[in-house]
Amino acid sequence: MITSSVKELNTAKAKVARLEQALAKELASLPAAYGFDSIKDFVAAIKAAGGKSRASRPKNAAGPISRKRATITDAVRARVKALVKAGKTGSHIAKALGISIPSVQNIKKSLGLVKTSKKASKKPKARRAPANVKTAPKSKKKPVSPTKPAANVPKPNAAAAEPTPISSP
Repeated sequence: MITSSVKELNTAKAKVARLEQALAKELASLPAAYGFDSIKDFVAAIKAAGGKSRASRPKNAAGPISRKRATITDAVRARVKALVKAGKTGSHIAKALGISIPSVQNIKKSLGLVKTSKKASKKPKARRAPANVKTAPKSKKKPVSPTKPAANVPKPNAAAAEPTPISSP
């Protein structure tokens, strides 16, 4: 079984080698078929016909574009401060300096340039201190059945119900 698998693998390798040779011959003949003297001229013509280079590909092209992380220096902070004072928006500042909008917001916050909201100006509510003493858990009362009289409930005394006359001296 193994020997038959090895034979199949060797025949497949030989077939791939033959196909690679045929492809190399076909590619070598392409420049002459299109009227070019060398492969170098042919490749240059293909690149020129392709238009833009890979670095400036369209935004909707497949695959994410990785970005280098921006370095926030004191000079960048000073420029953010100047642009904020000039009345520029956060997105305009981010585009002008090549940093992200959250970075602009963080710089503005650290410089004290962010407007405070009404919620931030309210006094915080005082919090209760946690109790250090543990209390015993509350016991559950037994429900009283409506058909049976409740146990340990004193019955009304007839003598106690009548008011006692007050004697006058």
